[in-house]
Amino acid sequence: MKDSQEYQDKKKFFDSVITLYGRNVVVEVLEDMNVEIHKLHMSQSNQIDGAIKKINALAKTRKIEIMMHDKKTLSRISKNSKQDQGVAIDVVARTYKSADEIKDMKSYKLIALDGIQNPQNLGMIIRSCAAGYVDGIILPKKSSAKISPLVMKASAGTLFKLPIFYCNSLEEIFKNTDADIYTLSSHAKNSIYDIKLGEKSIFVLGNESEGVSKEVNELCTDSISIPMQRGVESLNVAVTASLIAFMR
Repeated sequence: MKDSQEYQDKKKFFDSVITLYGRNVVVEVLEDMNVEIHKLHMSQSNQIDGAIKKINALAKTRKIEIMMHDKKTLSRISKNSKQDQGVAIDVVARTYKSADEIKDMKSYKLIALDGIQNPQNLGMIIRSCAAGYVDGIILPKKSSAKISPLVMKASAGTLFKLPIFYCNSLEEIFKNTDADIYTLSSHAKNSIYDIKLGEKSIFVLGNESEGVSKEVNELCTDSISIPMQRGVESLNVAVTASLIAFMR
């Protein structure tokens, strides 16, 4: 029983670890004392230039464990050999949680992302949700942009300020929830200004070009619209997230 609990605790810890890469990103992470760091990974082939010296100094100051690797191993860790610049860092994102935890929340307002592919959009959505009245983002692992340096940059320092609930698919979450699930549609009778938020609300934002998938749409309980003026047909998904984030 004890071994089982230790395994679950260890799994939960490593599920919360996000690996970022690139020298500027690593410096930014190391300089932020609010970000918990597990390990720093560096390539043995790195030339000791100004950036590497700064990374080493910051890691030493924060007493961060440095793992040295050959270039091939470092590329496997970063999963982006073309852009890792010989460095990667494991960040312990306590806000990166399993969507299973949602069922224990008594009330919430969440934004679920269905097939958001653009890292910049994801980063801007995170920033708007962190600034607004949102309790978290549901982000499927499949067919979605991954947490990356581009997402971190677009989030402008807010990546670790808001819970991000990961899951395999939105369908598995929506089939087991009693929340009101809204999708955005230009044909909806009610607008975002007409609805009254219940104790549990989830707003679904779809893919940049195809919108919400048929499978997810069928599990939504209602659809709402954003009133548009002057013949404008639609808004960028990140802008839409901003409007929803500040609904109360």
